[in-house]
This record gives sequence, C-alpha cells and structure tokens, in this order.
Amino acid sequence: MNQDRSLPAPGLAEVRVTTASPDVAQLIAQALRSWFSSTEQRSYPAGESGSGTRLVLTVDTTAVPEAPTSFQPWLVSAGGSGS
Repeated sequence: MNQDRSLPAPGLAEVRVTTASPDVAQLIAQALRSWFSSTEQRSYPAGESGSGTRLVLTVDTTAVPEAPTSFQPWLVSAGGSGS
C-alpha cells in the first residue's frame, strides 16, 4: 500500500473536512480562516450516497494572524469541569 502523494510546500497544510452537512463544513472553514490565511476551499460530495460534503483547503501556517478576542479554544470549553 505505497501511495505516492505529493506534499504541500513547506509552511502549508492541506486540510480535509468530511461532514454530513455543508453548513458544518463551512463553519470549520471559517474557523480555520480566522487563524490562517488559506486558499479558496473546494468541496465535493462525500459518503456512500453522496449526500455529505468533503471540503478541502490549504492553509498557510507561516503567517498566523492574532487570535480573535472572542476566541475560546473548544478543547478548553468542551473539557469543562464536568458540571
């Protein structure tokens, strides 16, 4: 199983998001764009029935903008104190 896939240029990362809803894929793309410069996203049908969405975009990790002031990492907020 040796698949020769080309890598993005240094400093770039290709991100693939697969969801049941195109709205969710769009939210993820917007969140990534708040942190990284990115290319225009490309979307494709996903899933066995083709009703899902696979979104692909390339982000530039060398030019990270400042965090939005309203940002709270989801890992911190989702981890919570168990209340």
